[in-house]
Amino acid sequence: MDRRIEDYALIGDEQTAALVGRDGSIDWLCVPRFDSAACFARLLGDEDNGHWRIAPQDATTCTRRAYRPDTLVLDTEWETPEGTVRVTDLMPQRDRAPDLVRIVEGVSGRVTVHSTLRLRFDYGSVVPWMRRSGGHRVAVAGPDSVWLRSEPSVRTWGEDFGTHSEFTVAEGERVAFVLTWHPSHEPRPPLLDPYEALRSSVTGWRRWTARCTYDGPHRDAVMRSLITLKALTYSPTGGIVAAATSSLPEELGGVRNWDYRFCWLRDSTLTLGALLSAGYHKEAEAWRDWLVRAVAGDPADLQIMYGLAGERRLPEFELPWLAGFAGSAPVRVGNGAVDQLQLDVYGEVMDSLSLSRNAGLSTRPHMWAIQCSLMKFLEKIWRQPDEGLWEVRGGRRHFVHSKVLVWVAADRAVRTLEEHAELEGELERWRALRDEVHREVCEKGFDPKRNTFTQYYGSRELDAALLLIPRFGFLPPDDPRVIGTVDAIRDDLGHDGFVRRYDTDAIGVDGMPGGEGAFLACSFWLADALHMTGRTDEAKALFARLVGLVNDVGLLSEEYEPELGRQLGNFPQAFSHIGLVNTALTLFGSDEAG
Repeated sequence: MDRRIEDYALIGDEQTAALVGRDGSIDWLCVPRFDSAACFARLLGDEDNGHWRIAPQDATTCTRRAYRPDTLVLDTEWETPEGTVRVTDLMPQRDRAPDLVRIVEGVSGRVTVHSTLRLRFDYGSVVPWMRRSGGHRVAVAGPDSVWLRSEPSVRTWGEDFGTHSEFTVAEGERVAFVLTWHPSHEPRPPLLDPYEALRSSVTGWRRWTARCTYDGPHRDAVMRSLITLKALTYSPTGGIVAAATSSLPEELGGVRNWDYRFCWLRDSTLTLGALLSAGYHKEAEAWRDWLVRAVAGDPADLQIMYGLAGERRLPEFELPWLAGFAGSAPVRVGNGAVDQLQLDVYGEVMDSLSLSRNAGLSTRPHMWAIQCSLMKFLEKIWRQPDEGLWEVRGGRRHFVHSKVLVWVAADRAVRTLEEHAELEGELERWRALRDEVHREVCEKGFDPKRNTFTQYYGSRELDAALLLIPRFGFLPPDDPRVIGTVDAIRDDLGHDGFVRRYDTDAIGVDGMPGGEGAFLACSFWLADALHMTGRTDEAKALFARLVGLVNDVGLLSEEYEPELGRQLGNFPQAFSHIGLVNTALTLFGSDEAG
């Protein structure tokens, strides 16, 4: 079967997540955290790299599947000649250990179901030792231990380095499987009641979704995006990972495969805006607090991304035993871009903290002191070239978006001092910095012949990130230079009506071979920019097309390839879902973020 990225659905417990395919196979699960080593890695390899499939005997893809409304509980159904069976998948909120619950229920007739579990620790490379213990199957290898049980108990046997079960369910009968991970040196965690876990999960998710304040068009897509952002949140710290996966390709068969299971500062303002405007102030505050903790310390050490708890070391290496999704190698773990200089992150942090203060989130005693420290350092380094927000690996340049974000940092510092007389800072100096940066960008980053801002000083290339200029307030939306930039990006970076980040064919810019699909977040930014420049009907039409790209359970990856009609890149992608929420709020909602 030709697997597609959009074949997958997400389940999770706000500390890690699993991907469930249309064939009933869980092909990706990292435990105990999003960024831990996977124990199911078929997503990036084959069945021998670990998976867990439950499906009717001899069945292939399911007949239908859907999340239970306003939850992260997934129901998958197969209709067979013998009858219909449903598998319900969830990861309940954990007490100590992560649990994966799979409940098989007979809907009609009498159906024989087969379960095949292949645990492979350390990204599919380690086959565990299996044993029986008190009704459980127990897998152990090094630091990892997994316990599997069923209620009621069903016939289970070992074969081909896998654990197999076979049983029959009639209408109304249920068999529940619970898979629990824990450190191998610790005792088995308390047993989970799978049916109570299902009830409490449904209730808990619906209680959370009831807090959403958005009630405009495409509400189901907005709500699914918010649920996805919640699922990608590491609840102990409030950090939000960019995606649940690593190395899903931006080009099928290509090498643009990166690990996205970390927290990017570039996402911070847009994430905060989405959460605040949709009514999720508690989650916004948790993300803001993660941000403050992560950036604390010497401003010279500010990174573009951090681990789930703010970890700084995210070394990048390859896993040669995994062939990659659709043969897209190498498979990478960690992200070497962590060491890059990206000036835009200073603007993102300053903008996020300004937004949180204006939205009425509780302040932290040291927050302004951190901002002042960041500004003092930024004054010294802002003239340097950098790698830009897209983390290019072709060398540093004076990226225009980066300089615009330097302006944002200075502007938010100035406005904070103007609006909060109790705070102290270098008001006049920061005003002068703001004016100087603005003049330089307009002189060196703008092509008057083409009436557009460019990707970097002196270049002819464009960058879709420049669509954010009016959102940041660098220039008003009706400025001819803004309108010209929006039109140029749509014309030059347009891809069947969607938008690419930049021209990957430009010599030496990103330092990587091959290309990529249309970038979904940038396409949402185009819709926003069209609306802000007075072309709301075009913006709404583009937004409707973008919403139409979600898969059958409402999820988006990083990119989309129109020629292939396929999603590309890591999945589900927080940046894409943030874009969907923010554009819906821009077009149809009221901005409550302040």
